[in-house]
Amino acid sequence: MAVLKMKFTQQRRVRLAQGLWLLSWLAVTCGAFIFSLGVYIKIELLRRDEVMENKEIHCVPNLLMMVGLASIGANWVASRVCQDSLDASRFPRWKVLLLLWFAVAALLCCLLLTVVILSYALQGRLEESLKVGLRNGIRFYKDTDVPGRCFQKETIDRLQMEFRCCGNNNFKDWFEVQWVSNRYLDFTSQEVKDRIRSNVDGRYLLDGVPFSCCNPASPRPCLQRHLTDSRAHYNYEYQSEELNLYSRGCRQALTDYYMSLMNSTGPGVLSVILIQISVLLSMRYLQTAVEGAMALESPEGESEGYILEKGVKETYADMKAKAVELLKFAQVDPASDGEGGEEGEKEADATEKAATPTPAS
Repeated sequence: MAVLKMKFTQQRRVRLAQGLWLLSWLAVTCGAFIFSLGVYIKIELLRRDEVMENKEIHCVPNLLMMVGLASIGANWVASRVCQDSLDASRFPRWKVLLLLWFAVAALLCCLLLTVVILSYALQGRLEESLKVGLRNGIRFYKDTDVPGRCFQKETIDRLQMEFRCCGNNNFKDWFEVQWVSNRYLDFTSQEVKDRIRSNVDGRYLLDGVPFSCCNPASPRPCLQRHLTDSRAHYNYEYQSEELNLYSRGCRQALTDYYMSLMNSTGPGVLSVILIQISVLLSMRYLQTAVEGAMALESPEGESEGYILEKGVKETYADMKAKAVELLKFAQVDPASDGEGGEEGEKEADATEKAATPTPAS
């Protein structure tokens, strides 16, 4: 028994083909949107590639770009099928290709759903990648004359100003690293000597931050040095006063930015999935209705369109049986080959015996 069976006259088939043609071009536009969205997210990730430890999150834009291009091609093919469905001489050439088209369209829907799931599931991986990447970026901030790290300072400064953040977790992360290069330190100064000697690793540590941590919205001139010394500045109390620095860490700022970007793609991608499923189901109705009319040798007569020719259980059983049959066909049974070889040797021996003349008595 066919599932979701409908009757289609010639006029209804024409309307279905016309509606599906418009829906296919809408799906092509959605495919272009998905591809563009993937390109935008990819560019945004590459812009901050230096502060990321790994590139696992790149699988989301990569999938979006791949699915977007495939969707454009598949739905363009669907529009051509709609045009040829009204011509009895041209539609049969699509019969074999439509099987492949249905498989590709179903795969696209699954991949788009995977993108939505990954965009939410990879938040922990993204945060951990940013944590390690930013920690290394802050540590290499001073290496402006080291090949491969010479732009690290500019990257961190621009990042902190653009996202209004400071440090990895907060501004105190700068207290734990030497972020001033030795080439800019006066080693004849007693203060510099004392600070280096007071550190076990011989690093020049400061209770200060780079200029990019300063919050321009603060009414007070920016305090960058001696932030933990309440006596170093007039009318200043370190424990109670709200500092004129960005209070949010860059890891949290970047995580929030990228997750809001990816989460906002969820509703758009789900809408594209619904459109693609509509194209898939409409194409199935059009295919079965046109083939039914051609089988009746009455192109203008009434025919039936359906999603599944049999019930769901019967269709699943048939697909399972075909899959098992294909697997059996692909397997080579060594036992049967051995038995066949033995039988062949026995037949050859019997033939030789029959051909040998019997000696006279």
